[in-house]
Amino acid sequence: MNDQARVEPARRRGLADEVADRIRDAIFAGAYPPGAQLREVELAEALDVSRGPVREALLRLEVEGLVRSAWHRGATVTALTRADVVELDSLRGALEHLAVRLVVSQASETRLDAIATAATRMSRARDEYEMVRRDIEFHDAVYLATEHRRLAEAWRAIRSQVHLFLLTRVRVRSHGYLAEVSHEHQELVEALRARDTDTALRLFADHRRIAFDVLTEPE
Repeated sequence: MNDQARVEPARRRGLADEVADRIRDAIFAGAYPPGAQLREVELAEALDVSRGPVREALLRLEVEGLVRSAWHRGATVTALTRADVVELDSLRGALEHLAVRLVVSQASETRLDAIATAATRMSRARDEYEMVRRDIEFHDAVYLATEHRRLAEAWRAIRSQVHLFLLTRVRVRSHGYLAEVSHEHQELVEALRARDTDTALRLFADHRRIAFDVLTEPE
């Protein structure tokens, strides 16, 4: 066998995964807002681990789009630019358009029930951070209902960035957010259950546009 073709020995990476989960959760809970520095030493002390797993975790979060690194600043929580917002919205819209069509045309009643359950959980959210988390879970259920593996994988590739997108929207404007977003998702469920493609596509697009407008309106 060619020496260069040999499989390298596997390394245990479980600790880095756990550290990434903890840092991600902290970002999504608002402990580290966009632009906040993520210092390896401080994180290692807080999580009671060495700097190695923290460094690996930050690299993983950078791949997800949650963290950005610069030689003069180190790692920071991603602060979305207008260009980021435009790109995320357009990509999310393209994926969602296909997802809605698939759900309307072929999702089982069991899958639709799961989407409805996710929407109901949103009505019980206690604050904006929990609502954003429930919002993402709702869309997880929509993509799962498509039974389209590659589409679901494409959603997972931008999932953390969409979560950050929604958190940024809340930081810009949160007045009335809890009641409004819960009601919007109940309407989305009704359109999916009715198997009404045109209405569902319009409502999903309207839902996206509200957040997009908040993040792109002139200051």
